[in-house]
Amino acid sequence: MLQDTLLFAAPGNLFVTLVAALFGLIVGSFLNVVIHRIPKMMQRESDNYVAVESGLPPPHTGRYNLMLPHSHCGTCGHKITAMENIPVISYLLLRGKCRACQAPISVRYPLVELLTGVLSAVLIWHFGSGWAGLASLVFLWLLIAMTFIDADTQMLPDDLTFPLLWAGLLVNINGTFVPLQDAVIGAAAGYLALWSIYWAFKLATGKEGMGYGDFKLLAALGAWLGWTMLPTIILLSSLVGAVVGIALILVAKHGRDKPIPFGPYLAAAGMIALLYGTPLSHLTLTLIS
Repeated sequence: MLQDTLLFAAPGNLFVTLVAALFGLIVGSFLNVVIHRIPKMMQRESDNYVAVESGLPPPHTGRYNLMLPHSHCGTCGHKITAMENIPVISYLLLRGKCRACQAPISVRYPLVELLTGVLSAVLIWHFGSGWAGLASLVFLWLLIAMTFIDADTQMLPDDLTFPLLWAGLLVNINGTFVPLQDAVIGAAAGYLALWSIYWAFKLATGKEGMGYGDFKLLAALGAWLGWTMLPTIILLSSLVGAVVGIALILVAKHGRDKPIPFGPYLAAAGMIALLYGTPLSHLTLTLIS
């Protein structure tokens, strides 16, 4: 039966992998909405709260969430139709421009869709389409949303980090990726690890080296992958962050004092650890010892 084939396929099933890629493209289109709107929703809520506490009328009264208002061009307000919202294909057919006003559309929209589609396929190829594979897709999609939000705003919303944390604990109730005990310890240790680094850096320099969202994200990764994976994740994210940070300073003339979000590097390290964590963890422990 087709349903059984799609939901319970073993790793390495080409047909189910292609289905996952197509579904990932669709999810990637929705993630673009999440990435764009969640920071705005948070800002609107904050503005309304400050206004009400000051005895003023809330400045934002219109409905604004992940569903409404409908997607539209930010320049002319043209409502995007279903045919203009086909992942990647619509961008290519429209040549990266709004059909109504010809304003350029950011290339990041199709890139997020492609990234989500490709990585969704990789995970289903690796884990199959059983419980572990489907859970890994949720892990991926939340990380992609957080990566781009943090890159834009230097902020990791609780609306995404907390669901990722609780989902990791629930997924591991039956030991899907790690025993539940390892997941619980991983969540606590992940938070405390970066919390300790944050305070040590602040006491030594008087500056804040990272945000609280990074603590929560590492706690979530610990909940999914267990405490033994934390040294590997921290090492990988630090190495990637150092390389990218140096490149930004040298190539893109990124100011040394300008903050660089750490969330994307944690997310990338978490994805690598999910796929190749066991051999990398052994290597990390060997290097440390």
